Formats: sequence, structure tokens, C-alpha cells
Amino acid sequence: MQRTPGTPLNDPASSHQVEDADSPEPADEPSAGSPSSPDGRSWKWIGLFGGVGLVILVIDQITKALALAHLTPGEPVNVVGSLLKFNLIRNPGAAFSLGTSYTPYISAVQIIVAIGVIYLSRRLGSAGWAVAFGLLFGGAVGNIIDRIFREPSAFHGHVVDFLQTPHWAIFNVADMAVSTAAVLLVIQTLRGIKLDGTREQRK
Repeated sequence: MQRTPGTPLNDPASSHQVEDADSPEPADEPSAGSPSSPDGRSWKWIGLFGGVGLVILVIDQITKALALAHLTPGEPVNVVGSLLKFNLIRNPGAAFSLGTSYTPYISAVQIIVAIGVIYLSRRLGSAGWAVAFGLLFGGAVGNIIDRIFREPSAFHGHVVDFLQTPHWAIFNVADMAVSTAAVLLVIQTLRGIKLDGTREQRK
């Protein structure tokens, strides 16, 4: 190697310049497509998830309490003509009165779903997934509370349903939230948006 006049061979400054030139700069997170840090934007999505879940849970429990206080089973009340009625029933099955003979198993599945949503929420990176998870969690927990604390016994409790539309089973706010969450999850998947907010590279 030929020595450059006026530049010492072991000059620390020159060696640092060479190292800096050879070292590539790291890509920032958005350009790299990596999920946001738990100390950054991910907490915003976790907060959104928790807020939506809490709102759904509160609305579900309040509307069920009002239905029990003001409605009588077998005496439907027209709200919007025949398009919407308040019709109080006690549902031992799943959403929309399905699976009435499997109440304990349905309770176990709903608890597993709620725990799974909490676990996966740490990876949330988009508003769509956060809202969907919040709806799913709030709806699942709303019906879990009925299963555990309502008659006839723990994990055999009957869910309070009171909303009725033509040609459809009677349901509640929690059922609506879970169904809406399912639609949002399908939309996010079709759009190619992953749980962490990155987008799938389509070929």
C-alpha cells in the first residue's frame, strides 16, 4: 500500500472514516417493514384494543341489565316496526342460539379465545386489527360473564339475548361485536395486512 503524503498510517481519525464509510446505515423501521417497538406505536394499538373491548363490554352488560329490568320473556316489543324487536330470552347456547346442548364447552372455548386475543395483542401494529381484537375480546368476555355468573350455575349460565330481526335468531350486543370482528379480520386478511401492521408482498 502506498502511503499518502501528510497522512499517518496509524491516524485514528482516518481509520474511523474508513469504518464509517464501510458500515451501512440501518434502515428505519417503517422502510424495513418491521413491527413497531413495544415502547413506540404498538402501545397506541394496545390502548385502542383495550378501549374498544372495554366499551363493548360495558354496553353489553348495561343493555342486558336494562333488558332484564324492563322486558318480559314471551312478550316482544316492536321498536322499528317488524324490522327490530326487543324479545327477551335466556340462551344456553352459543351466538344466535346455536349449540344449546354444549354450554360448558362453549364457555371453555370463549375463555380460550379471550386469553388468545390478550396474548396476541402484544403484536398489534394496525388500527384495523386493534379494533377487530377489541370487538372480539369485548364480545367474548360479555358472554363469558353470563356463562359464569348467571343462572342456573357457573359455566352453565344462560346468556341474555333480546334483539330480534326478521328471519334471524335473537342476539345481543356481544354477538354483534363478535360478528363484526370476524368481518374486520377477513377484510384485513384480504388486504394483506398482517397482525403487526406490515403488508404482505404479493407476487
